[in-house]
Amino acid sequence: MNRKWMIWMVMATLLTFLYGCPKKKPATPPSDLNVETTTVPASPSTPSTTQDVQQPAAPDVNDQTEDPLTSADMQVVNDELKRRGFSPDIYFDYDEATLSDDTRDKLSRNADLLKSQAQLSMTLEGHADSRGTNEYNLALGERRANAVKQYLGSLGVGADRMRTLSYGKERPVCTEEVESCWSQNRRVHMIITGRSNVG
Repeated sequence: MNRKWMIWMVMATLLTFLYGCPKKKPATPPSDLNVETTTVPASPSTPSTTQDVQQPAAPDVNDQTEDPLTSADMQVVNDELKRRGFSPDIYFDYDEATLSDDTRDKLSRNADLLKSQAQLSMTLEGHADSRGTNEYNLALGERRANAVKQYLGSLGVGADRMRTLSYGKERPVCTEEVESCWSQNRRVHMIITGRSNVG
């Protein structure tokens, strides 16, 4: 019983201490801060005048953002064309150099982009899958590259802007001996390689 009474006394004292004591006033800032205040005199009011004050002319703003298609770095040019919808690769059926309807649609979009950038010249790389002899695949790659060149030419892209090159089966993008890889290797890869003399 005595212990309970003692606990109640301690609790009452604590509560009185916590809630019954007045709050301390915030400490005054130290006097050694050397804060000086100065009063700035108000400027004398001047009578308003009706004189027109001309604003300085705004400087001419030249947009320095360079069109990526004018870059000297051909990788930048190729990346920008892809961003604008250029298809760098078109694909062929086995042992074929004829263009499918899907291929013609892609080439039509490519031709529109190329015609709007008449200064760009490109290389058309013909490729084949790994089946067949080197000689046969080099000839097949050349036929594929020429088919693309002729079709782009028929859409208004100047033949002097396009160079054909065949790698046959020498540069595969996929090396497994399965159809899913062979189909990726039967292609013409179009890459911007320079600028033609326009003008």
